[in-house]
Amino acid sequence: MPTSPLHDRTAGAILGALIGDALGLGPHWYYNLAELRRDYGDWITGYTDPKPGRYHAGLKAGQLSQSGLILRLLLRSLVEHGTYDEADFCRRMDEDLFPQLDGTPMNGPGGYTSQSIREAWRRRVQQGLPWSQTGGHADNTEAAERTLALAVRYALRPAALADAIARNTRLTQIDEMVVALTVAYGAVLGLLVQGEKLDAELSGKLSRLVASGELPYHMVTFGQLGVPRRGESEASHEGRFASPDALLMPSFIARAATDPTVRIEPAWKVSLVYGMPCAIYQVLPAAYYLAARFHDNFESAVLHAVNGGGNNEARAMLTGALVGAQCGLSRIPQRFVDGLADAAELQDLAAVLASQVA
Repeated sequence: MPTSPLHDRTAGAILGALIGDALGLGPHWYYNLAELRRDYGDWITGYTDPKPGRYHAGLKAGQLSQSGLILRLLLRSLVEHGTYDEADFCRRMDEDLFPQLDGTPMNGPGGYTSQSIREAWRRRVQQGLPWSQTGGHADNTEAAERTLALAVRYALRPAALADAIARNTRLTQIDEMVVALTVAYGAVLGLLVQGEKLDAELSGKLSRLVASGELPYHMVTFGQLGVPRRGESEASHEGRFASPDALLMPSFIARAATDPTVRIEPAWKVSLVYGMPCAIYQVLPAAYYLAARFHDNFESAVLHAVNGGGNNEARAMLTGALVGAQCGLSRIPQRFVDGLADAAELQDLAAVLASQVA
């Protein structure tokens, strides 16, 4: 059981992500919503088996996709070492995951291997390249799905959070926009673990971390996006990432989620507004929307994420972490924990990580 509010939020973020991943396993990647409703009914309420011939076929309700398994791999590394040891994580990928892959999509643990992992496998295994050269240009959320563990581990240390997430992301994805968006998601999650809410004020708090040099984003505006001070040198605001827009997005979306004149009804249709595919710039806005709208209701947030179709596994996983951090593990319905495969081990990993954060 959580021993403090910080412990509760930390464990909630980790279990929330894993629950979201497992909820999306059965109905993953239905882009025809009529087919989704035909196979799973009008409203998915829990874990489901994948249908024969679909993604993840052969797995059972409550199991993790490959994204969840890689997250568990990183969690084990963090827990055993007490810190992010990149060499150890890469060793685990080399020994525990890559030998089970063959470079094709419909293969490997979890029943499907994403584009970014396939590209890394080809460079690492087929071409024999070092890990410093394995990153590709896939624009999916695969890195965000695993580095959320780093966001939780370094939630109280934003500079360390940004550095660890950026380095880990580049193992599989080197597009700077993808890296910037991934680090931004981690920075948001870190603040939520600290006890902040995903609201209209959050981006201002992130901007202050940019101003203090803790988050490496380029910013020339002043205060709340005000006009830059005349004569002020731009050099003092240079950052690794080209602009702070990835940090500004969450609060703009939170404003929409709480504005009574801007409604997406039912909320699962957020997938139609922001996009059902896998690109990070489509998945993140939907996750931010659901996590802001249902900040105190874990069940509503993840179930609306799942019932929106498309890449609902990533949407539910990223939403689950954000809302789990706001609600805490204590307010995640027990049935979601009980139905999760290997729940005892996953709870233990989350508990140890929480103690390391504290």
